[in-house]
Order: sequence, then C-alpha cells, then structure tokens
Amino acid sequence: MTQTVSLSFFRFASPLDRIWAFTMMGAARFALPKVPDLQFWKLCGSGTGEGFTPIPNTAVYAILCTWPDHDTAKKRLESERIFQRYRNRAAESWSVYLTPTSARGEWAGVAPFHPSPDAQTGPLAALTRATVKPSVAAKFWRQVPNISTVIGSDPNVAFKIGIGEVPLLHQVTFSIWPDASAMADFARKDGPHARAIKAVRDGDWFREELYARFRVIDQSGSWGGKSPLSRLEIP
Repeated sequence: MTQTVSLSFFRFASPLDRIWAFTMMGAARFALPKVPDLQFWKLCGSGTGEGFTPIPNTAVYAILCTWPDHDTAKKRLESERIFQRYRNRAAESWSVYLTPTSARGEWAGVAPFHPSPDAQTGPLAALTRATVKPSVAAKFWRQVPNISTVIGSDPNVAFKIGIGEVPLLHQVTFSIWPDASAMADFARKDGPHARAIKAVRDGDWFREELYARFRVIDQSGSWGGKSPLSRLEIP
C-alpha cells in the first residue's frame, strides 16, 4: 500500500466558532488517537495573512494526518465524527490528499512520511517543518515576510500557507506547484529564500527540521470559494 497524507484546512467565521476551534487545539488531542487507521497527526494554527507571520490568525486551523492508503484517508475524513465536527463548525474547509515522494528529517522525533517510488509527472507539494531555537526566533521571523512576498509573486505557485503547532517556535510551510521544474526553479533562484536557507545553515537556527515532497492526488471542499488547484487539472 502507498501511504497517503491528508492536510485539511478549516476557516471559522463567527467569534463563537473561533473560540471553539481554539479550544479544539487541546480537546481534539483526545479524539484523534481513537480514529482507526490514523498513523500520525498534528493540529496546527496559522498566522495572519497567508500564515507567514508570528501573529496568530484565530480564523484558520489545519489538521495533518497520515493513512495507510488513499481510500482509507477519504473514508475516515468523511465519516469520523471529529472531522465532521470541524466541517460543521467551519465556514469553509478544504482537504488535499498527497503521496510522499521524498522526505528527510523528523517531526517531534518521528519520521512520519514513508516515500514511495514516483515516476509520474504533475503537481507537487512541498512541506517544511522546523523547531526554531528560541535564541534565534527574532532573526528567523525577520526573514519570513520577504520569503512570503517572493513566493506570492511567483506565478507558478498554486497554493501556499504557513501553519504551526506552537507560535514562533514550531513552524510549517506548505506550498503546491505545477511540476518539479517550477519548484526547483524557485528553490535555486537567488533572493530572500536562498539567503534565508544560508542563514539557517550558517547559524544553526533549527533544533529539528523536516523536508518532504509529495504528489498531489486528490482534494475535497473549497478555499476562498474555489478549488486552489483548479488550474492544475486535479480531480
């Protein structure tokens, strides 16, 4: 079987629903371990704008899960009560389904993604996760706005968001690209992104880090009133 990763985003509109979503960052930790077939999961909040700021956005939350296969992932997200509760309270929700193609590093001491051989072409997703050392958090966050601006101005990026488990210190970036070439062109380009990577390496800013790539295989729901992948020909 090929492991499937689901990343679900939820947008909450009313103050009561936002309070509910915030409390679920604690309460959902009791429900998720009881979901059958769920291998690994993380609850994340987001920053303001597209998430690439240290200021919390009380409207947007995310749940990352890994499953033994695609059919199981879809079945559980559709039928398990914890996910239904999120969708019922949210003004909008969107889930993207992924298969890992490469991964290195750990997330909270675990290697959660199990890459499979991949010879296909088409849309790819990139995920980075890092634990920022408290002593360099201010330096790290000074780099982020410039990186966000550059990614946002890249015509190839179909979707991007910054999320995290703990504000300032545990950060996740997620982006979707039309193909490997577009993703590689951005990574190689000189600019804020390349300079930030160099600063991270030279300064040893991260206590733990993980880098993973995925093939985008499916989606459900909408974000911003539409599918973020509509121009990428994903079902």
